[in-house]
Amino acid sequence: MDLQELRNRIDTLDDQLLNILNERMELVQKVGDLKRSSQSIIYRPEREKQILDRLEKRNNGLLTRKAIDAIFFEIFAVSRNLELPERIAYLGPEGSFSHQAAESRFGGMSEYLVLPTIHSVFESVETGRAKFGVVPIENNQEGIVIETVDFLRDKDLSIVAEVLLEVHFTFASQSDTLRNIRRIYSKDIAFRQCGKFISEYLDGMGIELIPVESTAKAAKLASQEVDSAAICSSISASLFGVPILFDNIEDSNQNRTRFLILAKDFVNVKSDDDKTTIIANLPNTNRPGVLYEFLKDFNDRGINLTKIDSRPLRGEAAFRTWFLVEFLGHVEDEPVKEIMHKYGTHLKWLGSYVRVS
Repeated sequence: MDLQELRNRIDTLDDQLLNILNERMELVQKVGDLKRSSQSIIYRPEREKQILDRLEKRNNGLLTRKAIDAIFFEIFAVSRNLELPERIAYLGPEGSFSHQAAESRFGGMSEYLVLPTIHSVFESVETGRAKFGVVPIENNQEGIVIETVDFLRDKDLSIVAEVLLEVHFTFASQSDTLRNIRRIYSKDIAFRQCGKFISEYLDGMGIELIPVESTAKAAKLASQEVDSAAICSSISASLFGVPILFDNIEDSNQNRTRFLILAKDFVNVKSDDDKTTIIANLPNTNRPGVLYEFLKDFNDRGINLTKIDSRPLRGEAAFRTWFLVEFLGHVEDEPVKEIMHKYGTHLKWLGSYVRVS
């Protein structure tokens, strides 16, 4: 079979895909009509996971699970926008990893609010200016995002889903050779996380490393200066049209950032693999054994704790703390109900959602 015959077969398959996708969207519109009539929630992460798990089991071709997820998350996003247009707020700037996390779940068709602070993302969802908000919660190299954790306690929002994003950095420049580069722009943390590449490829060349407020800003500057480069995300390089010279230049290929999708008054249906996040403001935390007794309640009920972080209780002279706690299970599970009932107002439920990490 020659090249033209292969292309003709691909064209035929593309035509079939288009017809099938249009048929799917017609069904989606009908589902949307039913949901609106019953005031049901459009975004259902647990249903999306069921579809992806089923497709993975049926798959016997070249597509990996990662590829299936990428294709179908975009289809899901287009489908949701047919059912009900969504506005999503994320921590900017445009081209940031938060932007990448938002698009990985809500696709390219959604309307986005690019906001300057984590507080403004929370506020936009709380006031209804955005349906969903996307904020970082932790990085496995740098730790917890304190601002996000504090606002989870202070604001009245629910966690809808989590997104685990592999953090990859690219080296982008309009120059096609390193010898012509005089300046490299990036965020200070990106310089630290790409230290090996900088040392091995750029050491001794007299190139100035210039920290800027974001990797997106770095890509923008590199797009304007021929003798400069940016260490940035691939989405930033694409957004500002800067060619990528080297990809995946980070020191660790295990660099991950976890993001949360937030909404107001949102409750997920149970899936077969859920995680729950709560705030624990335990009484008498200075009394010996209080935290032990709390954690023992989880152990006694066979609940697997996955995270516990402490934060200072502001506004008090004593050194008291509250805790962000995550564990496997759903708030509707009987063992979880027992704990929530036992501690009452000392616990704040933030959300039960499909586990990714």
